[in-house]
Amino acid sequence: MGRTEERRRPLGPEGAVLLTVECQRGVVGPDSALPELAAEARESGALANVARLVGAARAAGVQVVHALAERRPDGRGSSGNARLFRAAARLPVQQLTGSPAVELAEPLEAADEDLVVRRLHGLSPLAGTGLDALLRNLGCRTLVVTGVSANVAVPNAVFDAVNLGYTAVVPRDAVAGVPADYTPAMIRNTLALVATVTTTDELLAAWATPGAAPAGE
Repeated sequence: MGRTEERRRPLGPEGAVLLTVECQRGVVGPDSALPELAAEARESGALANVARLVGAARAAGVQVVHALAERRPDGRGSSGNARLFRAAARLPVQQLTGSPAVELAEPLEAADEDLVVRRLHGLSPLAGTGLDALLRNLGCRTLVVTGVSANVAVPNAVFDAVNLGYTAVVPRDAVAGVPADYTPAMIRNTLALVATVTTTDELLAAWATPGAAPAGE
């Protein structure tokens, strides 16, 4: 297999799973606990691109998994060992189990065939959530990571995926963080070292015409 073919292969639908990270109403919705992040996710087009990828994934037979973060009203089992967790516990909008805050934010909707993985602790959708076992049972080799935030959960998911042996793919225009200029810098200087960085349009082309996609970085 040639070098170009090796670089194209991660973008195709075979063995791929699309992961959306924290694309929930309490994070990127109109009543977000983090309004600056929510605004950036929408105004940058990142959330709309996640929705485009979700639709294309289903059409191409790529499994969609939504990773949501929540906490019980009594806080049992949730992490408190970092400043981020302690600050989140004081926010006026809480990501409480069973509340609207932990439902997918528009324009995303879960289809019957989608999987939803919820976590009560930690920073990553892959650490201690059972997602790794689900991915292996699905035959996943390539994990496409989208969503928020580029500050914490997205890089955490990418690093965990790589450590677990998956090929990580990051569509740079389907990821958001704050401030706006942080996301491209973090992707360029950090995630590009361990993941295939691409765009929403490149992935859409790859999934529409397997084997004929342009290579990611």
